[in-house]
Amino acid sequence: MIGTSCLKLSDGFSRLWPSVVVLLAYSTSMLLLSQVVKTIPLGITYAMWSGIGIVAIVVVGVLAYRQTPTAMQLFGMALIAAGVVTVNVSGPGHG
Repeated sequence: MIGTSCLKLSDGFSRLWPSVVVLLAYSTSMLLLSQVVKTIPLGITYAMWSGIGIVAIVVVGVLAYRQTPTAMQLFGMALIAAGVVTVNVSGPGHG
């Protein structure tokens, strides 16, 4: 979330410190993601990461950048979130 949130501030990687934050945050994310996939299947991990990330970044966009998603965009994100929940609930040990 931090890296993606700072992408706009980096102004196309033309501003040093926001660009450094983006690169450090993304590097840290990949490092942590590589550890998570040791215990959780890759597909499930990525579904959770992307689903949670989409919702979180929309909230950041609304609060920090005053961006307003349309009703259809919100509906699409709700479908993604529902898909992530479905994938997790239907996994081993839940059925």
